[in-house]
Amino acid sequence: MTSSAHQHPILDKPFVLDLFAGPGGLDVAAQSLGLPSLGIEWDKSACLTRYAAGLDTLHADVSAARRDSFESLPPEINVLAGGPPCQTYSVAGHGAGRQALEEVKKYIERLMAGESDHRIDEDLKSLPDPRTALVLEPLRYAIQATRSPNRGHRPYDVIVLEQVPAVEALWRHYAMVLQGMGLPDGTKYKVVVGTLATETYGVPQTRSRAVLIARREGLGKPSLPGPTHYSYEAKEWNRRNGTSAPDPAADQVHQPTLDDDVVAASKGDDEPDPWRSMRDAIGNPVGSHPGRPKPFLVRSNYGSSGNPGRRGVRTDQQPAATVTGRISRFVVFEHLDEKIVYEGPRFSMNEAGMLQTFPPDYPWSGTAQAQQVGNAVPPLFGAHLLSAALDLPKPDLEALRKPWQPATEEQRAKLRSSGCGAADACTDRCPPPEEQVPPPSTVRPRKGKKKASAE
Repeated sequence: MTSSAHQHPILDKPFVLDLFAGPGGLDVAAQSLGLPSLGIEWDKSACLTRYAAGLDTLHADVSAARRDSFESLPPEINVLAGGPPCQTYSVAGHGAGRQALEEVKKYIERLMAGESDHRIDEDLKSLPDPRTALVLEPLRYAIQATRSPNRGHRPYDVIVLEQVPAVEALWRHYAMVLQGMGLPDGTKYKVVVGTLATETYGVPQTRSRAVLIARREGLGKPSLPGPTHYSYEAKEWNRRNGTSAPDPAADQVHQPTLDDDVVAASKGDDEPDPWRSMRDAIGNPVGSHPGRPKPFLVRSNYGSSGNPGRRGVRTDQQPAATVTGRISRFVVFEHLDEKIVYEGPRFSMNEAGMLQTFPPDYPWSGTAQAQQVGNAVPPLFGAHLLSAALDLPKPDLEALRKPWQPATEEQRAKLRSSGCGAADACTDRCPPPEEQVPPPSTVRPRKGKKKASAE
């Protein structure tokens, strides 16, 4: 079931806690909706991006923050959100999480039955990859909220989670226990789960995400956000354009799937818009981005959500393939004339962020910036999730197309003092330095490998 009409906000003052916050996808989404948020992020570089963007941040390991500093979190937080690390569940990874799905489901039931954290933590050490257990953290935060004297033992009102499609089975198990067993204190939720295509929400990129939206009983039944754009179908595109495998050395016919004037004249109020293309996102100058005035092709060596039909070469009038930490490897070809192409500049981090629907000139900082971009929740998609969860109006795409105004040096120093404990450096409050850099995604995790965080 999807929502298509604005009703009434279910909370007077929503305040979002963003777990595994990354560089700020969900926080930017919240800000575009006028909602305060606090992100917990473990990676130092992602935190530097967040400080530069002016986002409230706690530089900490999510698990450690739950154990050691939960009582210091603002008690008025009433919306729990986040996207736990996906490396062990993603089809691009080695699959430790997918192989452990049934075991993780048992841990969900043990948590809901009120089993001690210490015992569960000891047993979780047996998982081949400790990152697999991080998918349990949202549930553990929900339980901890009901045990918190600082909150008056008040549960979260709303929970919003997203992950790679392989995690849908776990979200459905979350839903079953949240609706049936309830939290150990008896709190129950109404829950909806589904896998959504981000291009159907205006993201110029084919990316599928498993999502969960839960509302505490008494706040009404939640719905998934209604799509605002048509889905992208590779076979339909190829049929319309007379090609099954675009070749950067071949002449390409650049034409939209639907004529814009026809769409404007015939589309009803509730009918979806055409999906957005790469040219829609980065073709025109905006902020410091000069635009890409020439037609271009993009060759990706990376699949899209395990769907082989979504990989390969695309024109600028198609959505991008899934933006990942390998976005800098995408090769861009530009036309000299109708029959000659040459390799042009690859996507800048600003352009990669815009393909994720981050505002132009978002202040990417620190190292591994491509990984930060690829790991992030697309802000526009996140805004649709939050809007549906809270019964807010559908988000305004234009709000995310305006150049981002970075924080001043004074603001950055203040945010870092709050998040790290010092205005210009990490402190003992932060994760140990050797744990603040995520391992390369191509490295097979070993037993005992340190935790990684990704949005």
